[in-house]
Amino acid sequence: MDVRQHATTALVVYESAWGNTRTVAEAVADGLREHVDTEVVDIGSAPPLEDVRADLLVVGAPTHAFGLSRPATRADAHSKGGADVSSGVREWLDAAGHCERPVATFDTHIRHPNLPGTASKVAARRLRRLGCDLVAEPEVFWVATTEGPLLDGEVERAHAWGAALATRL
Repeated sequence: MDVRQHATTALVVYESAWGNTRTVAEAVADGLREHVDTEVVDIGSAPPLEDVRADLLVVGAPTHAFGLSRPATRADAHSKGGADVSSGVREWLDAAGHCERPVATFDTHIRHPNLPGTASKVAARRLRRLGCDLVAEPEVFWVATTEGPLLDGEVERAHAWGAALATRL
């Protein structure tokens, strides 16, 4: 009898206007790759949530106006020099059906005292409502300003977080 081991896989889906969230997504994926096969995709190329076949889904987004981006906040970012992101994590989750898989969420957020709200917590709540199993608390990675850059040590921290996520599978 041919018994094949199931290869564990992860998919990192991200939204990024300034490149900071993309950088974090790639660092998280590098950490995951130390333990599992991992793919990274921009939200515009992501399959519908119910079509994701990975053993772990990691979703990352920038924090806009205290939560997930909206068309108006993405347009504002684009008008200031950010990428033209036509649809974001919010819309991807709005279009999603039921989800029964392990997930983790992260965001990039301006390091400013008492600035409320994070995209990762909003995404985690929505994913839980869709039936996903959160395997880690939402994680925040800090940027200096809206445009960035990431603060010193955040790329390394994202890599370590990815490696730690892989051990939870």
